[in-house]
Amino acid sequence: MKTVIVVGNGMVGYKFCEKFVAKETSEDYKLIVFGDEPRPAYDRVHLSEFFENQDAKALEMAPAAWYAENGIELMVNERVADINREEKTITTAKNRDFSYDYLVLATGSSAFVPPIKGVEKKGVFVYRTIEDLEGMLSYAAALKAKNPNAKAAVLGGGLLGLEAGKAVMDMGLEPHIVEFAPKLMPRQLDSRSSQVLQLKLESIGLHIHLSKATNQILGDDAIVGMEFGEDDVLDVEMLVISAGIRPRDELGKSSGLKMGVRGGIVVDHKMQTSDQSIYAIGEIALYNQMIYGLVAPGYEMATVAVDQITGKTDNIMAAEIDMSTKLKLIGVDVASFGEPFMPAAKGHSIIFENKTQHLYKRINVSLDGQRLLGGILVGDASDYSMLHQIYLNSMPIPSDPSQLILPAGDGAASFGSAMDLPDTAVVCSCEAVTKGQVCCSVKDDGNETVKAIAKATKATTGCGGCKPMVTDLVNETLKSLGKVVKERICEHFDYSRQELYDIVKMKNIQDYDELLDTHGKGNGCETCKPLAASLFASIFNETANKQDTIQDTNDRYLANIQRNGTYSVVPRVAGGEISPKQMIAMGRIAQKYDLYTKITGGQRIDMFGAKLHELPLIWEELIAEGFETGQAYGKSLRTVKSCVGSTWCRYGMDESVSFAIEIENRYKGIRSPHKFKGGVSGCIRECAEARGKDFGFIAVEGGWNIYIGGNGGATPKHALLLAEKVDKETAIKYVDRFLMYYIQTAQPLMRTAAWLDKLEGGIDYVKDVVINDCLGIVDQLDKEMQHLVDTYKCEWKEAVENPEIRAKYTHFVNSTAADENIEFVSLREQKMPAPWA
Repeated sequence: MKTVIVVGNGMVGYKFCEKFVAKETSEDYKLIVFGDEPRPAYDRVHLSEFFENQDAKALEMAPAAWYAENGIELMVNERVADINREEKTITTAKNRDFSYDYLVLATGSSAFVPPIKGVEKKGVFVYRTIEDLEGMLSYAAALKAKNPNAKAAVLGGGLLGLEAGKAVMDMGLEPHIVEFAPKLMPRQLDSRSSQVLQLKLESIGLHIHLSKATNQILGDDAIVGMEFGEDDVLDVEMLVISAGIRPRDELGKSSGLKMGVRGGIVVDHKMQTSDQSIYAIGEIALYNQMIYGLVAPGYEMATVAVDQITGKTDNIMAAEIDMSTKLKLIGVDVASFGEPFMPAAKGHSIIFENKTQHLYKRINVSLDGQRLLGGILVGDASDYSMLHQIYLNSMPIPSDPSQLILPAGDGAASFGSAMDLPDTAVVCSCEAVTKGQVCCSVKDDGNETVKAIAKATKATTGCGGCKPMVTDLVNETLKSLGKVVKERICEHFDYSRQELYDIVKMKNIQDYDELLDTHGKGNGCETCKPLAASLFASIFNETANKQDTIQDTNDRYLANIQRNGTYSVVPRVAGGEISPKQMIAMGRIAQKYDLYTKITGGQRIDMFGAKLHELPLIWEELIAEGFETGQAYGKSLRTVKSCVGSTWCRYGMDESVSFAIEIENRYKGIRSPHKFKGGVSGCIRECAEARGKDFGFIAVEGGWNIYIGGNGGATPKHALLLAEKVDKETAIKYVDRFLMYYIQTAQPLMRTAAWLDKLEGGIDYVKDVVINDCLGIVDQLDKEMQHLVDTYKCEWKEAVENPEIRAKYTHFVNSTAADENIEFVSLREQKMPAPWA
């Protein structure tokens, strides 16, 4: 039995192990793995998620038991200190020796720390491991205890630096990004896309400092600032260095392996080093004179090394590595593929830019306009997967290539179907899974769900960016086999949402237990219970108080739960109009219960920090002042934003405030598959941003233009024109029908923008349904909407006045005492939750 030793148990080291044990011949080898961290491999790509739950286990690639179950000897917290190539042994820092037949070096990289004076001071961290993050959390908590307005800087405006910036935000510190280059992400983005990204990041609270060379770190024992020049100082109390990586190639140097001039262990297309018994993979491998810092190339290197060691020597690394990537940085989509920067002599660039929406799209096409050569996407990378495949497979592009990036409605994207891809197209780059493998897994092996495909092929289990394309391939393959593709709700109901909607409506079922007994099985789950609650509300206008045990947490208590277990209270302020008397009353109530107050993006006032037992007391006082629930907790109408319109504005074409108030009061309380928002602008200057909402009205000469299907949440979308120059009554009628049709036919948790994208026929079909009545259902839609309008109830009022409902607002089942464990700290003369320990 031959021995394979893997030095390094990061993501690439783990992938080597996973690929190795899958080989039929793996039983002929003994596999020993060394990791110098105190835990098994974890997902470093999603490291910032540690700040959300501080659960290291959630990031694990596999538990320690997995290694044992697969016959792998795992040594954690033990660093390999030396390699004796002649004897084929390694020595650990604990002075233990182990022999090998094959040695795989997967030690990865470490954070590059620039030689800046004062870098050793307290409060200076690198952003690399879970232990680094734990140290940052502890230090930040101590800082905030002394100064709630503490600031922290991140040195580096690249990919890792922006991830670290999110970490700083999550810790509640004021974040500053310091970058030496004149733009963010200088290796991935051009100047214009970088500017769009900067505008977006600044809009969510990051402070960006470009073209800054740090001379020294100020402070005696701990950092108090950064000096860039004689009179150029940034006061910060913590610094996170994320200025790049350096390969951890010390073992290669000390053992005499061939090294790159700037570091890295030289490997060939077999991943072999200058010693044929030693392989190097991941961020220490210098291949084609390059270090590849992405997961996908590292995984491919691991696969090649496994094949070479186990005898499949025909598998070698490709001559060129595709560095295309799609990321979500602080909630912002960023992607690049092919050649993002292309000289004019090689091709043409087509650019779509919308700084108001923080969108930038650039594609590079060949001089003859026949081939896609690369591109950059910022703000909306939903088209990345298909654009990447068009580039990789040299697929034909439209005669007008701009259609590939223009928003729908201005020339819809011309991609075709994922089924048009060749079978050899790699749809999951992390696991090197092709379109052909996915389709064959459906046809030949009976894997008819994305979950089954993931288990069989590993597709979607890496970064997850390929999931939409894999879903399309599964569905289209099933359709080609003559099978009905149905979105089953969950294991307890063998129906789609639309089918269950029809069952509830036609059979007049108004109780979850009855629905489960007659049309489901088992005890239900967190998926089907809230869905059923939504159906009861959408069809019968049932409030969340009636069947509270099937509601989501927020709906159950008619308030949004916050990160310290307190709740927010958001009264409705229809159209954003509020009287001085109401503002005074709200201020008095907020002051009485010591609530943090903030103006929301939807033109109302949010009050944070209410304890559970205080909610009915606060609602009671608000109701007495003429307020009602704003349903900020529900999958329902949130707000209808308005400008001041012709009432005050000299440009106003119509009275937008009155219209917005009428609309908001009309649709308040209506439950739907996802939350939705509206907007009413008094002219085409669009101060209410009506085209960025699920529905919007814009006053024009001759009436109102109606737009639908905007917003899109994490994937921003412009709304599309439904009708133009119609009177107010007609405008309301059309939106009534649109909303009811959406409520009846959308999938669970599907926004109007995604629903419209998926709807066969798109906006033209919606026009046919709600305007031309092609289905003959508009009378029924009108009637159902009017029923919802006529039967509205304020859920707060219902809870306050019903003793049985009111009794549930206690922290403890056996006591009416308040929860004394909730802690707050000061924030700009208000309060905020104390940082998590």
